[in-house]
Parts: sequence; structure tokens; C-alpha cells
Amino acid sequence: MAAIDAVDTAPVSHPKRGAFLALALGSAGVVYGDIGTSPLYAFKESIAHLRATDGALASAAVIGVVSLMFWTLMLIVTVKYVLVLMRFDNRGEGGILALMALVQRVGGRGTMGIAAIGMLGAGLFFGDAILTPAISVLSAVEGLSVIDQLQGRLDAFIVPIAVVLLIGLFAVQKHGTGGVGRWFGPVCALWFAVIAILGLAQIVQAPQILHALNPATGLAIFAAHPVLAPAVMGSVFLTVTGAEALYADMGHFGRKPIQAAWLGLVFPSLTLNYLGQGALVLRDAKAAASPFFLMAPGWFQAPLVLLATAATVIASQAVISGAFSLTRQAVQLGLLPRMTLISTSQDHAGQIYAPQVNWILAFGVAALVLGFGSSSALASAYGIAVIGAMMTSTVLAVIAVHRLHKRPLWQAVALFAPFLVVEAGFAAANLLKVAHGGYVPLAMAGALIVVMWTWMRGARRLAAREPHVPLADVVAMLSERPPMRAKGTAVFLTTEPGSAPAALMHNLKHNQVLHEQVVLLTVRMVRRPSVADDERVEVNDIAPGFKAMTLRFGFMEQPNVARGLSLAREQGLKFDIMRTSFFLSRRTLIARAQPGLGRLGDLLFMFLSRNAARTADFFQIPPSRVVELGAQVTLKLDPACRRLSGRRSSRDAVRSPRARPRRSHP
Repeated sequence: MAAIDAVDTAPVSHPKRGAFLALALGSAGVVYGDIGTSPLYAFKESIAHLRATDGALASAAVIGVVSLMFWTLMLIVTVKYVLVLMRFDNRGEGGILALMALVQRVGGRGTMGIAAIGMLGAGLFFGDAILTPAISVLSAVEGLSVIDQLQGRLDAFIVPIAVVLLIGLFAVQKHGTGGVGRWFGPVCALWFAVIAILGLAQIVQAPQILHALNPATGLAIFAAHPVLAPAVMGSVFLTVTGAEALYADMGHFGRKPIQAAWLGLVFPSLTLNYLGQGALVLRDAKAAASPFFLMAPGWFQAPLVLLATAATVIASQAVISGAFSLTRQAVQLGLLPRMTLISTSQDHAGQIYAPQVNWILAFGVAALVLGFGSSSALASAYGIAVIGAMMTSTVLAVIAVHRLHKRPLWQAVALFAPFLVVEAGFAAANLLKVAHGGYVPLAMAGALIVVMWTWMRGARRLAAREPHVPLADVVAMLSERPPMRAKGTAVFLTTEPGSAPAALMHNLKHNQVLHEQVVLLTVRMVRRPSVADDERVEVNDIAPGFKAMTLRFGFMEQPNVARGLSLAREQGLKFDIMRTSFFLSRRTLIARAQPGLGRLGDLLFMFLSRNAARTADFFQIPPSRVVELGAQVTLKLDPACRRLSGRRSSRDAVRSPRARPRRSHP
């Protein structure tokens, strides 16, 4: 019941100055939680490839690995995301789908290709969103095995503890990103301060680790260890997992607070900690087994494990919040069926909660923890989806520079070529992980891409099958043969203002009555995050007793028809909500023995259609004023779908307006 518009004239909104520090602190916990807890496992997994059979490590290898990690953070996170890509926002919103909508808004060739790139990136992001909480929390809880007093005693409880913590994290998501961030921000600020101090204490004892700041020491690994270098690079990439979530979460906190938190707190703390871990291993090669926790003195190891556990639970928030944002964008852009999306903040429209997505992620994460059983096993599967999502955002950024900034294509490619080269190298290195568990996030991403592609194609095919009766013909017919008039206002939702809504035709056919005032309502989703109130409503007279109204909402807004009608009063639309009825069409799919989307595609599309949130709930229409008029729509579906379709023989099925209105449920 919504159409996509390309209008973009609304001003950009910015956070209030007084809230800047609070937003920056909140972003430290929500946005940077994932990257901020990578020191728990990234250096350990990277250096493990270069350890000799006796555990010995060459100093050049240790310094080289730290150098690769530092410059990976510098190039990919600092330069690409924080300084460059975050400038490609869609009215304050970031993420792969916001960037896709930004590019599509200017039109041009290759629209379906751009949509495919966006769906690929979104699918890979969701694959990452399931792996990140699992590896982060599990790696922290494994710190219990390092504590001298607990060695060997709690090994059997590590996985159950991790699962309980993760389920608890997903259980509090309903309180919203802002509420969660108020608690998470201070904890993560303490976390970054602690890891910086631990790292600095080790650097003082082995200052030669500072040679890692020279990029040549990192490149030397490729010459010294040509066979092992790809595996090392695959693990080094773990330092930047979460960067795509950084971009996707931009709408939750804003660009400048996120940039300030990275440059002022997160990046310096990570640099000191990675240098500190390298310094520790330079002095004691045996510490490579668990360098992060062994940096701390014995008396501080237990508190550090508790702090790390809290920080990793928080780290998972980055991808969870990003997943919610991407879900709403996908729904509003027509890539996913309607879902229940709950706004959790009156001040920041980007903060939402998606119950279905939340619990799908929760069960997926728990299954991964139980299935893999250790952070080292999960590390073998981690990274392949992340680098894929990063590369899709880079490709879309190239197209954005070319189309939005009117730059020649070669200039756009040249601008992002360094990032593409680095990411291609990481992608090649991460391909080694596919056979060792990397297929898991790829399979998850592939499943979501199939869902999005099926829904988009199926919705278009369904729209093409619906009959279109010119509204002008209907108005002319009614003027010649006026039907009985009922008091009050009738609102009919339609996707095509020039065509008569199906619900209007069914009402005339079966009830042979028309209200005194008829409003034909079109809800348009524009390719920008939000729409100003003065642009939201447009009301036009069609004929005596007929009005056409258009409500516009951004792809980061939840459509609210009731509020839109209140704004329409200011434009002269007179109505009494207690004497207004909303007539909605409800389609029932029936199968025909002809090929449509393919057997599996047919089954999937019909399943998604049946489980989509109902129109009244999605558009926030007062449920007590809703009348649903159903119709069966025949698609060229596979015969195997017949059992999923309605059994009624009538072409039209009507819910009587005199019956109790049926409330819509998701």
C-alpha cells in the first residue's frame, strides 16, 4: 500500500549541541563496541599463524603483525569510514541500503544492478550480525580459564554462561538503543581507558614495538612468510570487524559524535593496546597463547574478565542496532515484507526495535555458540561476510561520487581504488576461511538475499496482476447513476492515485453505497530518511465529494496515517474521526498451473505474504475504524502452491462493514 517517490527537498536535521557529549559517549558503547573488543582475539589469532612448533616467535614477525593491524585500522576505519564514507549519508542516515537509496534517487541506468548490490551488502551485514555477538561474548568468557584460581574448574560452563549472557542482551533490546546506550557508554569508556593503560604499561617495558608504526615492517611479512601471509591477513582483518556497523548506526547518534568518539577515544586506545600486546609477546613468547589477559597483573585478571565480558556484551549492540536500522530501510524500500517496527525514542527517529529480527538473531547467535563451542573456531568463520559488505559499500560510494557529485567515473574509481585494493586483498585472504566455517555467514547472507529478491519480484508481479480501473471513469459513472450516500467519511488506500482502489470497487459492487466524503489516500515512501511536516500532506479535489490525499514518509520513518490526517486538517480537510471508516483491500493469493517465480520462489513469496504485518497496524490506522474488503488475486504460480492458497471458489470475498471491524495484527 505504499509507493516509492524520488522527492528530496527536506532539510537535514542535526543533534542539539547540548546532547553532543551524551551522543558521543553513547556511540562509544553502541557503535564501537565491536571494534573495541577485537583486542580480545584479533592479535592472538593473527600471531598464532607465525608461531613455530616450539612456540618461538621472531621479533620481526610480532612487530610486523602489529604494524598490519595498526595500518588496517588507519586505512579502513579512520580514513574510509570515519573520514570519507560517513560523508555519504542520506539525510543523516548511513548503511548500505541508505547509500543504495541515495544512488537510486538520482536515477540513471543500472537501477536493478544497484538494488542487487544493496541487497548483497545487506545480506552480508546480517550474516555478520549473527557472528559478532557469538565470538565477542565467547572470547571474553573464555578469559575465565586464564585466572589462576579458576583454571580448569569452569571450562564446562563457558558455553552455557555465554549463551545466558547473549539471551539477556537480546531481551533488553526492547528498551531501545538510547536506553541501552546510556548504560553501555560509561562502561565502554572505562573499557577503553583500561585497555589503553594496560597497553601503555607494556610499551614502556619493550619500546621497540613502536617500530610497528612504520608500514614497511608490516609489508615485510609478505616477503618473509609468503605462504602464511594470507592466513595472517585473514586474522588481521578481525581488527576492523564492526566498521560496517559503524556506518549503519550513523542515524542513531549522528556523524560528528561518532567521529569524535573514534578520533578522541577509541582509535588511540586500540592502538596502545595492540602495541602493548605485541610488546608483551616480544618479552615472553609464551604469552601469545592469551596476550590480552596476560597483560594484566594477576590480581587484576578476574576484574578484567568481568569488564571484558560486559564490554563484549555491549559490543554486540553495534550490529544489533545496525540490523534494526537495515530492516526498517529494507521494509520501507520494498525489499522485505511489512514487519512490526517500534520507535524507542522521541528525540532520535533512527532508534527503533524490531521484535522479529531481534529474536531471529538471538536464536541464531545461540546456535552458533553451541555449534562452534570456542572463539577460535568461530574466528575461522568470521570475516568473510564483513569484507563482502565493506566491498559493496565501496562500490556504491564510487557510483555515488560519479552520479551525485558529477565526477568522471575514472576520478571516482581513483578516489576509492586504494580501499578497493586493500579490501580485495583481505577478501582473498578470507576465502581461506570458507571451508572452515566461513560458509555459515555466507549461507545466512544468501538466504536473506533470496528472501529480498523474491519479495521484490513477487510484489511487482502481484501489482501487475491487479486490475486498474481509471478513476475518472468511475467518477463519471457515479455522476450518471449516483449510489446511496452514507454519512461520514470513507478513506480508501491506493498505490495509484489515477486508478480506483480495489476496496472502493468492492464496496460499490457488494454494498452499493458511498460515503458523503471519499478520500483516496496514497502513502509514498521517499528515498530519503525523513520528511518535514510541511511537505508530508498534499490534498487535492477530484470531484464533488472526492478528494485525493498523499502522505509522504521517509524510509527511516514509521508511516502514521492517523497523524497524517491530523496534519490534513490544516489544509482544509474536514472530517470527524469517529465518523470516518478506513477501507482496506486484503488480497488472497491463489495458484495457477503456469510458471511464475519458480516452485520455491512461489512458496516463499506466499509464505512471506501471509506473515507480513497487516496494513492497518503497519500504517498505524485506528483499528476500531478499519473495514477490510478481501479479494482473491490469481498469479501465475506453480501448482505446488495450491495448498497454500485460499480454498474459496468466489472471486471476491467481502468482510461486511456491519460486522465488527477486524483488528490487524503483525
